[in-house]
Amino acid sequence: MEQNVSTIDRSKKVPVLNVPNTLTVLRIVLVPIFIALLFQQTLTAQWWAVAVFVIASLSDHLDGEIARRNGWITDFGRIADPIADKALTLGAFVALSWMGSLPWFFTILVAIRELGITWWRSVLLRQGIVVAANMGGKLKTVLQLLLIFLMILPWESMLNPDSVAMTIAAYSVVVTMWAALIVTVWSGVDYILDGRRMAKELAQEGV
Repeated sequence: MEQNVSTIDRSKKVPVLNVPNTLTVLRIVLVPIFIALLFQQTLTAQWWAVAVFVIASLSDHLDGEIARRNGWITDFGRIADPIADKALTLGAFVALSWMGSLPWFFTILVAIRELGITWWRSVLLRQGIVVAANMGGKLKTVLQLLLIFLMILPWESMLNPDSVAMTIAAYSVVVTMWAALIVTVWSGVDYILDGRRMAKELAQEGV
C-alpha cells in the first residue's frame, strides 16, 4: 500500500538519547530477564514473567507513540525498535518451543519471516526508504503478543484442570497460534511487495 511507504527526511537532527530510544533499550534488557523467568517454571516466576512481558509489550507501544508525537524519530530507533520487538517475541517462542509448549514448526516459520523482514528493512533503509507497518503488520504484532500472553499465564493456578473454562482456554491458545502464523506470513509477503514497489518507483524517478 503506497500510503505505508515513505522516504527518510534526514534534514532534522534528533538526539539519539531520548525517551523512545530509552524505552527500546529497556525492552531489550527485559528480554533475557523474561526468558530466565520462563525457565524457572515456578508459580511465582510465572507471574513475574507475565509482569515483565506486559511491561515490555507496553513499552513497545509507548516508544513508537512518543516518537511520532514529538518527532523523536532516529535511525537508531528505526533499527533498534524492530530488533527489540523480534528479540522479545522470538525469544519467547524459542523458549516455549524448547519447553515443549509450542510446536517448533511455528517458531521456525515465524523466525524465518521476522529475520527476513528485518534484513529487508535494513536494505530499504540504506536506500532511504521506510515502509511503515500496515494493518497486517499491526495485527501480526497483536496476535503474536496475545499468543505469548495466553501461553505464559499460569492457567492451572486459576482454573480447575477438568473445567470447561480450562478447555476453552486451551482452544483459545490453539486458535490464536494459527491466526498468528497465518497473519505473520501474509503480512511479511505484503511488506516485501510494498518495499519492492517503492524501490522501483524511486528508481524510475531517479531518486
